[in-house]
Amino acid sequence: MIRSKIIGTGAHIPIQNVTNDYFLNNTFYNNDHTVIEQSPETIIRKFKAITGIEQRRYAPVGMAVSDIGTFAAEEAIANAAIDRELIDLIIVAHNYGDMKYNGAPRDMVPSVASRIKHKLGIRNVKCIPFDIIFGCPGWLQALLQADLAIRSGDAGTCLVIGSETLSRVIDPSDRDGMIFSDGAGACIVQRSIDGDSGIINTAVRSDTGDEVEYICSSGTNKGDETEPHFIKMKGRKVYEYALKNVPQAMKECFDKSGKNICDLKMIFLHQANDKMDEAIVKRFFELYGIEDLPENIMPMNISTMGNSSVATIPTLLHQVLNGELAPFQLSEGDLIMFASVGAGMNINALTYKW
Repeated sequence: MIRSKIIGTGAHIPIQNVTNDYFLNNTFYNNDHTVIEQSPETIIRKFKAITGIEQRRYAPVGMAVSDIGTFAAEEAIANAAIDRELIDLIIVAHNYGDMKYNGAPRDMVPSVASRIKHKLGIRNVKCIPFDIIFGCPGWLQALLQADLAIRSGDAGTCLVIGSETLSRVIDPSDRDGMIFSDGAGACIVQRSIDGDSGIINTAVRSDTGDEVEYICSSGTNKGDETEPHFIKMKGRKVYEYALKNVPQAMKECFDKSGKNICDLKMIFLHQANDKMDEAIVKRFFELYGIEDLPENIMPMNISTMGNSSVATIPTLLHQVLNGELAPFQLSEGDLIMFASVGAGMNINALTYKW
């Protein structure tokens, strides 16, 4: 049986640590351009209670998505101990392209993947780089695309990267902007025929009716129509959508794997909001009649990392593999699941045997 197997991971976590106090001097506005009457201290305290975020990482000025993506890729290549010239595909998930400072133009030509191939020094003309714009589930969707290429015989080794600098598109008058952060994660995926470890199956869903504007771009909450626009999120709509649809998509994916839910060791869920993530996983298990969550089922790093969109799952995986999130650890044969939700609105899930 042909399986796509992760053989190495890497991550770049920016060194600039931004605590919630960073936003104390901000004046926050509602979506209707009116000032939120509560003090910044109260807004920030409520934000922490809802999201669990205490701090996040920002990339320094001058460092773009392709830069931090390259750092993560270098580590993944080293950990996989492969010849980079044998990589067939480089797939990069991001949402805003290269932006070297706040308000910089969104630079997507050439593609971020092409730039990373260049920065990695790969000369192989058969190594094909391309980008995916798929909201927060982008890295996971890129992993799905790599799996399809491997199973079809079009590729044997793929480099899959999620890289984002959301600090460059945050509206300082929008309290939701405090959620977002920067980071990059990567993995090497390789064709495997010598065992049953690797990707088992996947599931994807896309809702683009009214949901298409739940996460989008626009001017400031204050009312300024600046260019480029900032990232905007209808937080309540996203929360309701995720709780209604993500557990069902996860169940659809897991059911198709043919595995027993009692054997599921760990769930790597997009780090969007700790209360939302906990509610999603709880509802997922309730669909199987399980009321109490299994112990150590869901590693989380959002309290210190924030929401780095496409980078959350690959950096989370890398940290677990490196023993940085005790007591979480993976062993050969462990059954795990990846799942994400974000702009589109898009949802995807994947079951994997380690």
